[in-house]
Amino acid sequence: MTTTSRTPDELAALDGLLTDDERDTAATVRAVLDEHVRPNVARWYLDGQLPARDLAKLFGDLGLLGMHLEGYGCAGTTATMYGVACRELEAADGGVRSLVSVQGSLAMYAIHRFGSEEQKQEWLPRMAAGEAIGCFGLTEPDAGSDPSSMRTRARRDGDDWVLDGAKMWITNAPVADVAVVWATTDDGVRGFAVPTSTPGFSAPEITGKLSLRASVTGQIVLEDVRLPADAVLPEVRGLRGPLSCLTEARFGIIWGATGAIRDSLTVALEYAATRVQFGRPIAGFQLTQAKVADAEAAYAKAVLLALHLGRVKDGAVPGARMTPELISLGKLDNVRAALEVARSMRTILGGSGITADYSPLRHAVNLETVLTYEGTQEVHQLVVGKALTGLDAFGG
Repeated sequence: MTTTSRTPDELAALDGLLTDDERDTAATVRAVLDEHVRPNVARWYLDGQLPARDLAKLFGDLGLLGMHLEGYGCAGTTATMYGVACRELEAADGGVRSLVSVQGSLAMYAIHRFGSEEQKQEWLPRMAAGEAIGCFGLTEPDAGSDPSSMRTRARRDGDDWVLDGAKMWITNAPVADVAVVWATTDDGVRGFAVPTSTPGFSAPEITGKLSLRASVTGQIVLEDVRLPADAVLPEVRGLRGPLSCLTEARFGIIWGATGAIRDSLTVALEYAATRVQFGRPIAGFQLTQAKVADAEAAYAKAVLLALHLGRVKDGAVPGARMTPELISLGKLDNVRAALEVARSMRTILGGSGITADYSPLRHAVNLETVLTYEGTQEVHQLVVGKALTGLDAFGG
């Protein structure tokens, strides 16, 4: 007996939970990715390259860069609409989604939330249009999960600031026009909008990556980088600044993980329907169906969690407010689920699954980085654990 197959979204009736505008956004972004990214992304991944400037302009024209921010050329959409776009972006590739996330939710958000009016006017319209690229310098070679131990320092010299130090694993850094750099000062941690053309600033590219290869990653090296007094972001002091930016960016990761799940499952289903072994398509084997059923359950739960967080962030859930702990819960579980599904779907593809012709292994390898960046799995477990128990286990 045969029945009509359904897509992962159809089976779980997920599209009905989105508004017309959200569905239209998803369809528009997917069509652009189908034309400009999907035919090329496997080659970009194998070559370890990404045409970041071309893509930034493409995504700027589409209104994706800083799309959830208000004014300064930004689209001003809901958080959920931004999340829906991130799902489509990561369904194509996690490195492509990272380009958009770092631009909009880290660099642009930091300037939008904490910058001066002059800084906003100088950078945000060009960044929203994709004419300028930003990066976000927080992580250091010896300060990852513990940003309070950062060694990058900014000191006053007359009216100027002078920055010295180094940042590591910075997406977009080698191609950026502006870097939001966090440094310790005599007045606590401060953020700076640093034009990358400033003398003493360099951003050597990190090569040899095994993950997120279709992404531009670099260091930031600061050697007596002299900035005017107005380079500092005036509206924040302390780690609250960079940590709130990370909370903003993790929201996009939560949605992006659902795209990796959906694409891995869709590719596996298409392959299994045409791959014949022992005289029948492997889609008809019980173990194959067990794997895709588990993947569908993981997808439905991940989307529902992401959608709930989006509605909370948009103020549509009475009595609820967005918290860092809620974001940690979403990143913890959705990224973990996506990695498990991508690995499982790769097995359905057999030997073909280790080639660049199919996306699940590429998603799985990319997700190994997503599992680590913007808070490791263990850090988010401790954040959620602290919220539930009231006891701080960090460093214990």
